[in-house]
Amino acid sequence: MARSRIYPKPEDAPTPTFKERLSALGNVPRFLLLVWKTNPGLVITSAVLRVLRSAVPLAILYVGKLIIDHVVLFTREPAGVSHERLWELVALEFGLAIAADALSRGISLCDSLLGDQFANQSSVKIMRHAAKLDLDQFEDSVFYDKLERARQQTVGRTLLLSAVMSQAQDLVTMGFLAVGLLAFSPWLIALLLLAIIPSFLGESHFNNQAYVMNRWQTPERRELDYVRYLGASDETAKEIKIFDLSDFIVERFRALSAKFYNENRRLVIRRATWGVFFSMLGSVGYYAAYVIILVRTINGRVTIGELTFLAGSFRQMKGYLEGILTRFTGISQGAIYLGDFFEFFEIQPKIRTAANPLPFPRPIKTGFTFENVGFRYLNSERWANRGLSFTLHPGEKLALVGENGAGKTTLVKLLARLYDPTEGRILLDGVDLREYDLSDLRLNMGIIFQDYLRYQMTLAQNIAAGNIREADNRELIMAAAKSSLADELANRLPGQYDQVLGKRFANGVELSGGEWQKIALARAYMKDAQLLILDEPTAALDARAEYQVFERFAELTKGKSAVLISHRFSTVRMADRILVLEKGRLMEIGSHEELLAKRGRYAELFELQAMGYK
Repeated sequence: MARSRIYPKPEDAPTPTFKERLSALGNVPRFLLLVWKTNPGLVITSAVLRVLRSAVPLAILYVGKLIIDHVVLFTREPAGVSHERLWELVALEFGLAIAADALSRGISLCDSLLGDQFANQSSVKIMRHAAKLDLDQFEDSVFYDKLERARQQTVGRTLLLSAVMSQAQDLVTMGFLAVGLLAFSPWLIALLLLAIIPSFLGESHFNNQAYVMNRWQTPERRELDYVRYLGASDETAKEIKIFDLSDFIVERFRALSAKFYNENRRLVIRRATWGVFFSMLGSVGYYAAYVIILVRTINGRVTIGELTFLAGSFRQMKGYLEGILTRFTGISQGAIYLGDFFEFFEIQPKIRTAANPLPFPRPIKTGFTFENVGFRYLNSERWANRGLSFTLHPGEKLALVGENGAGKTTLVKLLARLYDPTEGRILLDGVDLREYDLSDLRLNMGIIFQDYLRYQMTLAQNIAAGNIREADNRELIMAAAKSSLADELANRLPGQYDQVLGKRFANGVELSGGEWQKIALARAYMKDAQLLILDEPTAALDARAEYQVFERFAELTKGKSAVLISHRFSTVRMADRILVLEKGRLMEIGSHEELLAKRGRYAELFELQAMGYK
C-alpha cells in the first residue's frame, strides 16, 4: 500500500456543461421504467396521492382568502353576515390541513417502500450482471471503479426517485398557484423568475463541481474503504497485531480522510458563501412583489383576502420554484450519475456460450488438447502461459509442477474457461472449448482453488457451494463430506451439518486451516464431474493428512480426468504424468520415473525438496 498514488486531479476532470446535463436527462425515462417494473401498484398509488396533494395549497389559500374577506365584511356589517358560514370555512380549512398531512404521509410511505424495493432489486441486478462478467474484468482497476460507482448509485437512485416524483408534484402545484397570479398580474411571474434564476445557476455550478470531485475521488475512496477494512477486521487482526501495523494503517486512513475533508470543505464553504448572496437576491424579488401587492391593496384595487391569497401564492410559488430549479440541477446531476449506473450494465463479457452450443461429452473420448496455447493478462506485457501443447487424456491424473508464478493456476483457469487463450486453442474431443455450453462445461468440472472462500454459513451450505443446485440434498452433502474426510469434523461440531462456521455471526465456530480445507475439498465431490482440479487445496494439511486426502482423491476419481497442483512431490508422484512449467512454458512432461531419469528440471526440484527431509 503506497504512501502516494497518482490519481486524476479535479482540474483535470471536465465539468459537465448545461447541454450535457440536459442530454443526461435522457437517462431518466430508462430509470423510471426500472422503477415502474419494481412495483407498478406503488407507483400508481404514489402518483395519485401526489396529484391530490398538489391541489391542497391552492385550496387552503383560497379558503383562507374567503375567511379573511368574511371577517372583514363581518367587522363592517355585523348584523348582515352569518357566523355559520365563517365556521364552515374554518372547518373546511382544518379538513384540508388534515388531508394535506395524511396525503404527505401516504406519499412518504409509498416512496420509502418503493425506494427500498428499488434499491434491493438494483443490488440484485448488479450482482447478477457481475456474475456474468469475465474473471479478467475483475482484475482491472478501471472496471472496479465502474463497479464501485454502480454500487454507490444503488442507494443514491432512491433519492433520485423521490426527487423526480416530487418535481412532478411541485410542477402541478405551481400550475394551480400560477392561475391566481396570472389572473392578477402576469408580470409577477416574470419578477419571480428573475429573482430565482441566479440561485439556480449557482446551485447548478456547485453541483457540477461536486459531481466531478466525487468521480475523480472514486479510486482513492476504494483505497479508504480498504484501509478501513484492514484496520478493523477479524481476517486482518492477527497480522495487524503481530507486525504492529495499527499506527501505519491509522495514519494512512487519517491522511486520506483529511484529504477528502479538506477538498469537500473548500467546496462547501464556497457554496454556502454564494448561496447567501443568491438567497438575498431571491428575497429582494419577493419583497418587491409584496410591496406592489400592498400598494394595490391600499389603493383599494384588491381586497384584504385577495392580498393574503396573492402574497401567499407568490411566497409559495417562490418556494416551489426555488425547489424545482434546485431539484432540476440535482436531477440533471443525478441523471449524469445514472449514466455511471447504466454504463456498468453495458459492460459485456467476452467469454460467452456459442450461439448453438454443444453439450459436454459423456463420456470424454479423446480428452483436452492444448494447441500452442498462450495467455496474457489484461494490460500486461508478460505472457502468463505461452506455447503450451499437450493432451490431458480421459481418466488421466495430471500433476502440474513449477515455482510460484510459473503459470500453473492460469493453466487450470484456461482449462475451466475462466479465461480464453490469447493465442492458440483448447480442444475437447477435437472441438474448440468455445463451442461447448459454458454452464454444462463448468457443471462437469469440480475445481477447488488454493484461495477458496470460507463462507460464514453453515457447514452444509459451505459444502453445497460446490453444487448449489443440490443445497437441499443432505444425503449428497454428507457423502461429499465423507469423501473429503470432513465427516469426522461434522460429527465433532455442536450443530453438526447445521453448525454456523466462522466468528462473524452469533454461535459461530472457527476452524483450523486444515479443517477448512477438508470442507473446501468436499465441494469438489458435490458434482458428478468428469474432470476434477485441485489447485494446492491441501497446503494447510500436514504431510500425512495430505497423503490421505490424495489417496482418497485417486480412489474416487477412477475413470475420471484430474489435474492437481501441489508443491509436495510425495503427492505429485501419485499422478500418471507430471507437467513441469517454467515462466509459463512447458519444460517437461512424463511420469515421475521418466522425469527423474531425464535429470532435468523436475529431477532438480525433486532432489532439492528431498534434501530438506534428510
